[in-house]
Amino acid sequence: MIQGPEPEATRRSAGVTESSRASRGWWDRNADDYQIEHGDFLGDDRFVWCPEGLDEAEAALLGPAAGLKGRAVLEIGAGAAQCSRWLAAQGALPVALDLSRRQLQHARRIDQEAEGSAPVPLVQADAAFLPFADGSFDLACSAYGALPFIADTARVQREVRRVLRPGGRWVFSVTHPVRWAFPDEPGPEGLTAGSSYFDRTPYVEQDDRGLAVYVEHHRTLGDRVREIAAAGLRLVDLVEPEWPAWNEQEWGGWSPLRGRLLPGTAVFVCVAE
Repeated sequence: MIQGPEPEATRRSAGVTESSRASRGWWDRNADDYQIEHGDFLGDDRFVWCPEGLDEAEAALLGPAAGLKGRAVLEIGAGAAQCSRWLAAQGALPVALDLSRRQLQHARRIDQEAEGSAPVPLVQADAAFLPFADGSFDLACSAYGALPFIADTARVQREVRRVLRPGGRWVFSVTHPVRWAFPDEPGPEGLTAGSSYFDRTPYVEQDDRGLAVYVEHHRTLGDRVREIAAAGLRLVDLVEPEWPAWNEQEWGGWSPLRGRLLPGTAVFVCVAE
């Protein structure tokens, strides 16, 4: 099979439409490899928040597992719906949403291979345009889903608040903002800051025509907090998982070396006012 040229990595502006198109295409093309590489770590029905391995079964960031029964939960950027499957096992009523058709096909494959459990409801949609009525959900969650790849994350926060009932909890994990000052490398070269933490210019991989094929957007901690507050949400906790001694895996720029010195993930725990 003839491979095209490697995408060019750069920092440049990338708007809402370009970012969405790039993310859909990238995840459709790479979903198979992603599930092969990370499927064992994520499991078919575990709720893992981050490469550090923080597990919802222990962290209870959405609340005690016993309190999830009967609760309507929206998982945003669900991938193969591993988190939703765990939620369903606790008696919750999850809906798994993702932009990528191929990721959702993996979700359906896992459901079909499982025995004795109902398939998770799946929705293909953009997180910035949630196709649900106001106040449809008791809880919402996103484990590294959608938010890093969306240009207008303030809109996502408003959309999540809109579909949540008052008092509903919204928990999402993203790359810790401080990581944007460091090279995305798991070894020693990833320990020296090389760019400004305050530079919000997106990271873009583009093809030989200059079209984005992958985009990530940076927000500082302050940016995130302001977007949360402006959407009518209240931040009640900010979790920065420490790297556990048992975890020896490397995942992209995450590694035991870096994880024991620098935060790699930020988990925002919010409540709808």
